[in-house]
Amino acid sequence: MIKVVVTQRVDYIKGYEETRDAVDQKLSEWLVQAGFFPVPISNILVVIHNNKDTQVNEQPMLQNWLSAIKPNAVLLSGGNDIGEFPQRDATEYHLLNWAKAQKVPVLGICKGMQIMAVWAGGKLVKVNNHISTRHQLNTDKLDGGWPSEVNSFHKWGLDSCPLHFEVKARTDDGVIEAIKHNKLPWEGWMWHPERDSPFGELEMKRVKELFNGKD
Repeated sequence: MIKVVVTQRVDYIKGYEETRDAVDQKLSEWLVQAGFFPVPISNILVVIHNNKDTQVNEQPMLQNWLSAIKPNAVLLSGGNDIGEFPQRDATEYHLLNWAKAQKVPVLGICKGMQIMAVWAGGKLVKVNNHISTRHQLNTDKLDGGWPSEVNSFHKWGLDSCPLHFEVKARTDDGVIEAIKHNKLPWEGWMWHPERDSPFGELEMKRVKELFNGKD
């Protein structure tokens, strides 16, 4: 079975004074229904040291974890903003570097697509009217299989298409909604496929092709 590393959002629970890694069960359900084995990754495997004006990240535990798990694909999940929890960002940056070196498929969902874009040198801008709503998509007609309407739960969008990617879909108000790498088996979707009920058939087909290496 194909093992998919799933990154987790970070939640601070004040009442318990706990910092928790979390992933929506619906996202795991979505992957299981697609035929994959979800493997959540903790955000504490990267150690961050702040030395004066520099920040040093150490990843031996994360690298050892990857060597032990031997994942076949990576899913960068939604939740949090970039910069909110540096350890999560560092974890996802390292996973992208590892996936590039190994040519492993990656899907970025919402925040996952944002960090994929920033990792590639892109920038984010604030967007309006993209929280708890739905949008029509204008898609690349030469690359079929995209939904015509998607949910929206984000306040940040891409300023422009990052280097080595191409835009595959925009919302009806022009916001970049899907990107695809020109060489690597990587895609980014700004919407949450796991939050639709029932799950969308087109997204299910796309993730199966992406993670099975048929893209």
